[in-house]
Amino acid sequence: MLLAELLETASLGLRLLHAPEGALDRPVGRSVTIDLLEPGRYLTGGELVLTGLVWRRDPADSETFVSSIAAGGATCLLAGAALLGAVPDDLVAACRHHRVALVEVPGDVAFADVSEHVAAAGAAGESARMSASLARQRQLLSAIASGRSLDEIAARVASEIGHACRVITANGRHVVPGPGELDAETVDTLTHRFLTADMLPAVSEADGRGYSLFPVGSGLADRLTGWTVAVEGDHTGWPREDLDMVHEFGAITALDRSRRDEGQRVRRPLAAETLAHLEAGASPAEIATGLRQSGLDPDRPLVLAVAELGPGGPPDAAAAVLEDVALGLGPSVVANARDGRAVAFLPSLPDLTDQLRRSLSRLSPALVRGSLSVGLSGESGLGALAGALEEARFAHRVARSGGGAVTLSSSEEVTSHVLLLATVPDDIRRTYAQRVLGPVIDHDQRTGSDLVSTLDQFLSSAGSWTRTAETLHLHVNSVRYRISRVEELTGRDLTTMEDRVDVFLALRSL
Repeated sequence: MLLAELLETASLGLRLLHAPEGALDRPVGRSVTIDLLEPGRYLTGGELVLTGLVWRRDPADSETFVSSIAAGGATCLLAGAALLGAVPDDLVAACRHHRVALVEVPGDVAFADVSEHVAAAGAAGESARMSASLARQRQLLSAIASGRSLDEIAARVASEIGHACRVITANGRHVVPGPGELDAETVDTLTHRFLTADMLPAVSEADGRGYSLFPVGSGLADRLTGWTVAVEGDHTGWPREDLDMVHEFGAITALDRSRRDEGQRVRRPLAAETLAHLEAGASPAEIATGLRQSGLDPDRPLVLAVAELGPGGPPDAAAAVLEDVALGLGPSVVANARDGRAVAFLPSLPDLTDQLRRSLSRLSPALVRGSLSVGLSGESGLGALAGALEEARFAHRVARSGGGAVTLSSSEEVTSHVLLLATVPDDIRRTYAQRVLGPVIDHDQRTGSDLVSTLDQFLSSAGSWTRTAETLHLHVNSVRYRISRVEELTGRDLTTMEDRVDVFLALRSL
C-alpha cells in the first residue's frame, strides 16, 4: 500500500505533519517500533518507523533521532502523541531537514493497530501481485502455445512497461532484436557487463543510455552461452509490476530457448556422423547426404572451423559456444570430433572471419582462467572438404599457440613458415628450439642480458643494425656485441641465409 492510502484509513485517525515531494506515492515498507535515540543501525531501508518519543529528553534529541533513521533508510516516521500530548515542533523541523515524512498517531490509537493494518495491507497487496503475476504468465504461455513468436511477446512486454526490450546472447547475437539496431560498440558494452556482473539484474551505460540486464533462466550459470533480456532504462526506479513482467518474460524466454536447444540437439548426432565420414575419407556423395540430413545445402561452399576450450575444457562446452555463435551466421552445424575438439560447418560469407572474431572476443571476460582457440579453413566445395578440415586444424594449432583469452586464426592469415611449424608436433618443435637456442636462453636466464629479444628484433629488422638499435633504444655497438655473443653461443653465422633461417625457425618454435 502507499503512504497516501495509509493516511486515508479512517479508523487510525493519522495526521500528516510533513511530506517531502513524492512521499505520499511511495509504497509503505515493513513497520518497526523503536524508542532508541540512535536506531539507524537496526534499519535496512524503506521502513515505516513508529516511536512513542520516549527517547526525547530535550529538543536537540529530535535532530539526533531523525538523522539516525534517515541514514538507516527510513522513509516515514509515525510519532505517537500519547506521551507529550502532541508531536513537538523540533521533531517536525528535523524531519523537514532530512526529508523524512512525519505522521502523528493519536494518543488513543495503539501502535499494534497500525502495525497490524500495514501488515494486512501488505499481505493483501502481495497476494494480489502474485495473482496478477500468475495471470500474466498464463497469458504469455498461452501466446507462445498459440504460435506467437518471442519477438511478438517482447514487443507486448515493451508496450506494457514503456521500455524497449531485446534478448541478446553473451557473444552479442540478437535472439530478439527489438526496435532499431544497436551499434557494435553498444553490444560490446552490454555483453561485457553481462559477463562481469556479480548478479542480475544489472545496469549498464552505453551509447548515452541506460540498459537493465535481466537473467534468462539461471542467468550466470553458464556465462559463455548465457542469454540476457536487455531493457532500455534503469530498472532501479521501476514499479514492482513492471519488474515482475520483465522477470516473467525472462522465464518465458528460458522455455523458448529450451525448445530451440532441443532442435539443435537433434542435429548434432547427424553432424558428428558427417564429420566421421569426412575423416574416414568417404565419397562426396556420402558427405553430401550427411550435409543434407544435417540441414545444409551441399552445393553451397562451406568454411570449416575447429575450436577448443582450454585448458582441459570439456568438448561439449566448446561445441556449445561455437554453435551459439554460428546461429548468427546462417545455416550451420557443429559436431564434436574424435580429438576432443569441436568442428563447425559454416556458411561462406565475405566477412566471416571478422564476424567470428568480434563475436568470440566478446566472451573474453568470462575466460579468466581459460582460453578459446579457433582455426578457420578457406572456402571449400564438397569435393575439397577433407582438405578444408586439415586447413582448419593447422590454423587452430596456430591459434592455440598465440596466447590470449580468445584467439582466432584463418588459413588466409597463416604465413608459410607458420603453416609449416603448425604441422610439426609440439615436442619436436621444442626440441629443435632448445638445440639451436638453448645456450642463448641459458645465458639470458643467468645474466639477464636479453640476447633472445635482441636476436628476434634483429631478424625482424632484416639484419639491420641501425633499425634494431633504434627499436631497442640501444647503441649500434651494443647490438653488434649482443649478436656476436649469439653467434658464439649457437655456433651460427648470422650473415648467411641458411643459419638465419635455422635461428628464425627456432625462435618461432619457442
